Amino acid sequence: MQGWRVHGLLTPFADLDRVYELQRVVGFVRDLGCPQVALQFPDQLLGDAGIVAARLEETTGSKMFILGDTAYGSCCVDVLGAEQAGAQALVHFGPACLSPPARPLPVAFVFGQRSVALELCAKAFKAQNPDPTAPVVLLSEPACAHALEALATLLRPRYLDLLVSSPALPLPEGSLNPEPEPLERFGRRFPLAPGRCLEEYGAFYVGGSGTSSNSDLDPDLSRLLLGWAPERPFSSCCPDTGQTHDEGARAGRLRARRHYLVERARDARVVGLLVGTLGVARHREALAHLRNLTRAAGKHSYVLALGRPTPPKLANFPEVDVFVLLACPLGALALQPSGSFFQPILSPCELEAACNPAWPSLGLAPHLTHYADLLPGSPFHVPLPPPESELWDTPDVSLITGELRSLSAWKPSNDAGCSALTPRPQLDLVESSPAASFLSSRSWQGLQPHLGQTPVTGAVSGRRGIAIAYEDEGNS
Repeated sequence: MQGWRVHGLLTPFADLDRVYELQRVVGFVRDLGCPQVALQFPDQLLGDAGIVAARLEETTGSKMFILGDTAYGSCCVDVLGAEQAGAQALVHFGPACLSPPARPLPVAFVFGQRSVALELCAKAFKAQNPDPTAPVVLLSEPACAHALEALATLLRPRYLDLLVSSPALPLPEGSLNPEPEPLERFGRRFPLAPGRCLEEYGAFYVGGSGTSSNSDLDPDLSRLLLGWAPERPFSSCCPDTGQTHDEGARAGRLRARRHYLVERARDARVVGLLVGTLGVARHREALAHLRNLTRAAGKHSYVLALGRPTPPKLANFPEVDVFVLLACPLGALALQPSGSFFQPILSPCELEAACNPAWPSLGLAPHLTHYADLLPGSPFHVPLPPPESELWDTPDVSLITGELRSLSAWKPSNDAGCSALTPRPQLDLVESSPAASFLSSRSWQGLQPHLGQTPVTGAVSGRRGIAIAYEDEGNS
């Protein structure tokens, strides 16, 4: 049995303790004293799930449940799945968005420990940053975060203004927050000195595979490139080979696509709001905010709960002009580079920029990947202007169609004589939606049951055989 478990492992058996930090996980389970613990693995690590669960059960004596079929994204904590399994705690393996869960549950995050060639990365850093006085932040993918301090130790004798980021892991209950509290952004903590801001720093990212084609699909790197100050340098380094890339061109493409998506959202009449999470905090409040936002801009919105979005699913709604994915920061960016969808998929921040006339221009506004930053209580929240504000009357020209746009559809009429409707009993007032209008214009509108209108007939035998030679056709 032990040999069957080891067979097919994605990680060498001798490296399991180090990669999955089993000693730390054992201490986490023993400190809580949980009889049942859920283990959440992404699809790419499920090959190791069996042996890891067996090792933890043998060491801790607790029952382990493997969660490997998350409904939306594996980067989010599957609180609902853990509750269904009756687990009192959860251990999340692999990349994580670190979004706060909708329900309180003790969670331990294990990113894995990817090997980092420190000497090669230090040499690449010096080649990319020849000025020892320039402020630079060390960033990394989650699996390489363990090596950033060691890399900073090699660089600090020469570089005077070096900042090391760390994953924004949830603090244990009852722990005191450090003073001053570090800045939290992009799922990381930045211990900035008093009076300093993150926009002053360039970035050096350790992670990726060293090939630009694969990095385009990395939502974590896309989040950093979109949110980083455009005027500051940003470079990435492969932790295995030390190969570096200047990410300025890729960041420019991402920002250009963001401008395009905002223009598409401004032109849209029907917006599909995709429910992309049920386990992240404040998702209901964010959904209500997006519905109010589209209503204020004179657009129609439909809420769609389809699980993980795929092109065949969204192709069933051709009347929808754009889709907005309400998901965690990584989930909202994971689908954007794909060109297989019939209509584009936006993030909530792009919809906010398109529908809120008080939102700063794209060159000045930050790109927020977490929908919680758009809600009241966030320092980035921009309330909608009142209906009488002149911002709603500002004309705008579409950069895609060249037509004149206006957001004044939400403003009520100021004429008291026109504000009331005289009821007429002989007329029925029917509210028509764009979806209903689109359906009525289609030549095929689906199967009609016609209950009671079809005469009853006896069943007859159908044709037998295969399509190229039915039995009643004979030889041809």
